[in-house]
Amino acid sequence: MSKKKKGQINFTKYLAIFLVIVSLIVLFLIYFIGVLPIEYFLVLSALIVIIDLINIKLLLVKSKIQNALGIFFSLILIIFMTIGITYELNTIDFLKQFGFNSYNTENYNIVVLKDNNIKELNDIKNKKIGHLNTDEHEGLNEATKRLKNKINYESVEIDDLTNLLNNLLDGNVQAIILEDAQLNIIEEENSEIYKKLEIIYQIDIEVEIEKIGSSVDVTKDPFNILISGIDTYGSITKVSRSDVNILISVNPNTNTILLTTIPRDYYVLLPKFNEYDKLTHAGIYGIETTVKAVEELLNTNINYYIKVNFTSLIDIVDAFDGITINSNYEFTSQDGYYFKKGENYLDGPKALSFARERKAFALGDRIRGENQEIILEALINKAMNPNMITKYTELLDALKDKFITNITDEEITKFIKKQIQENSKWNIETISLNGSDAYETTYTYKNTKLYVMEPNGESVLSAQEKIKKILN
Repeated sequence: MSKKKKGQINFTKYLAIFLVIVSLIVLFLIYFIGVLPIEYFLVLSALIVIIDLINIKLLLVKSKIQNALGIFFSLILIIFMTIGITYELNTIDFLKQFGFNSYNTENYNIVVLKDNNIKELNDIKNKKIGHLNTDEHEGLNEATKRLKNKINYESVEIDDLTNLLNNLLDGNVQAIILEDAQLNIIEEENSEIYKKLEIIYQIDIEVEIEKIGSSVDVTKDPFNILISGIDTYGSITKVSRSDVNILISVNPNTNTILLTTIPRDYYVLLPKFNEYDKLTHAGIYGIETTVKAVEELLNTNINYYIKVNFTSLIDIVDAFDGITINSNYEFTSQDGYYFKKGENYLDGPKALSFARERKAFALGDRIRGENQEIILEALINKAMNPNMITKYTELLDALKDKFITNITDEEITKFIKKQIQENSKWNIETISLNGSDAYETTYTYKNTKLYVMEPNGESVLSAQEKIKKILN
């Protein structure tokens, strides 16, 4: 036998072995991910085995034409299966982020007045620094300790954000410690004072959070998920005001989803502190505080939560190649985007603008809540579209590190598997809580009355009954 012929035989033999190995890797990863129903997996396995056997036979018979066909089809198969392996590995990497996240990130700032010639940390050595109660806020307690390791200073505990600012303005303290979200509140509620402030140092603290929620069999048992959208870009672990709060009640037996939108300024009890505040302020104290406040308000148990931010929404919508929504109003947002009444195509930034806008409407937050439901419903419907498989990797990349959830990878794969198996059509209902305009003191801003929305008792009771009906 010539060396050339022997080399060709060895090549086809090794190609056949490589084809089998790649096929086994593909099947193992599909089984490991677990989103494909077992009957689909068995059919796919049988199909791959049959195709492999045909190609192996073509590769190993003593016929140049059949060998050439075997080489051609085997290489095509290997290329496609290698692409499939890439998809599978991306999926496994994506699923790693599901499950309980054990900490929040709090960013504390050393804040001074712009006109007092204090420009760096050493300028406030041995001076008075004001802050809120460290016993109530674990992150603040840790921040003051870390600051003590940097410089000596006299610690002055002040009971309220308003008094904290007044003490700085009056010169009773030379600096104060504020978390990013507290600075955002000052900017919103008192922009003139905010303009006088300057940050000279920042301390980032990771605060451990308690486990919340309770797992169920998501393929059989009804459950609640809270979508909490915070008003920041960047890291999703950061605490901030929760500007979007939508409770999703899901019944997998009736294929019904109820979206309940709660206005950001709803005046609710924060069980953690046993005091009332705007719901949006609950996010400052962590996702667990928001979850418990909504549970208290709607008299229901929340099994899961998903925390997202501005970056999340932009990237997800863009990964979908945009979404089409039907606006109930014609308006121009504060950041300059125009929306016509009726059908609108939205990319990521425009979708964020549509979801955030409230000042263009006389009813403000009520309309914003409706628009957020419209965005969420459009995303759910597009995600259920089988054509989205072509955008699979882009969607995974967009979602990676863009949300925090206590839903486990096992639960999400079981839910996807059920959807693939049944190809169910879901009925999506939406409701929004209503209320009346008022001014009240809040836990976060104790001595100053802020705008809040007083809950309408009938609206809350109606929502409680609808949620109970879905879950039952």
